[in-house]
Order: sequence, then C-alpha cells, then structure tokens
Amino acid sequence: MTKIWRETGFVENDPWVIETEEVKATENQKPLLGLDELIARADESNDVGLGVLVKPADDVRKLEPYLDRLAIIAVAFPAFNDGRAFSHASLLRDRLDYKSELRAVGDVLIDQVPLMLRVGIDSFAVTNETALKRLSENRLPGIQHHYQPAVRDADSGKGYSWRRQAKPAA
Repeated sequence: MTKIWRETGFVENDPWVIETEEVKATENQKPLLGLDELIARADESNDVGLGVLVKPADDVRKLEPYLDRLAIIAVAFPAFNDGRAFSHASLLRDRLDYKSELRAVGDVLIDQVPLMLRVGIDSFAVTNETALKRLSENRLPGIQHHYQPAVRDADSGKGYSWRRQAKPAA
C-alpha cells in the first residue's frame, strides 16, 4: 500500500492518484497526468490545480509555461539506481523556480530520502516496508557534510568542495 509522507508525518486522504488502465481517479481524487497529456489539457483550457507525473526520459523544461497552474509535480523513480528524477527535481527548484509540491514516486528507499529532500522534493509516495517503518519512527539516515550546494542546506550549513579547508594537524 502506498502512503504519502512529508517531514511533518504521513498524510491522510491525499487526493492525487497515478492513473493506469486498472486504476482511475474517483470523484474525490485528482489524476497525475503524463507530461504530454498535461500539456494538451493545459493548452485546451485554463484549468489550474493540475498534477503531472514526470518520467525519467521526460524533458521537464517543457513544463515551464505551465508551472503556475500546477499544484503538484511527481517525479518518478522507477528503480533505486535511476537518478534522473534527482536532476528533474533540482532543475525544477533551482532553474525553473517551481514552488509548489514536488513528490517522489516509485522506488523510494529510506537511504535516498535525505538526498531527495536536499534537491527540493517535499513529499514521498512510499511503498517500501523498511522505509515506511523508519519514517513512522522518524528515523531518517543522517548526512552531516555535503560537497555540493543544493536547494536545501545541510544541517551543518552550506557545503562547497572548493571552499573546504583542511583542519590543521594537532
């Protein structure tokens, strides 16, 4: 079962659903449209509050004219070793200045959640049992130092490899 998690805890009654041939949004739910479907719908109407599912091979820059009409962008992680959604999230937050909800869907593992938070992802569709258990216990793995700047600073502050200085020998 998929549960939606944010840093404030698990979300009850999330309205967003990824439609498939077997699963369709009910009257109380809203569909996460595919990129091409969203663009077609947005071009034909003035609808706002839309949601889109961005797959790894999609070009997120195509969303730029529609960002102010989107309530949520879900970036797909089809496998733990496919990191293209990290790039999508970073591009959306840093360069396209997307401010609304950014959700990770797919193979969301507990070890990746802190890194997903750093690139601006703020909600997570979680199915992995270990991740669900650790999130319910509020046990995120910690990463104290980062070498790259990101949307979100590390707990210890900004990290830049070219500014890091060696500690003097004792």
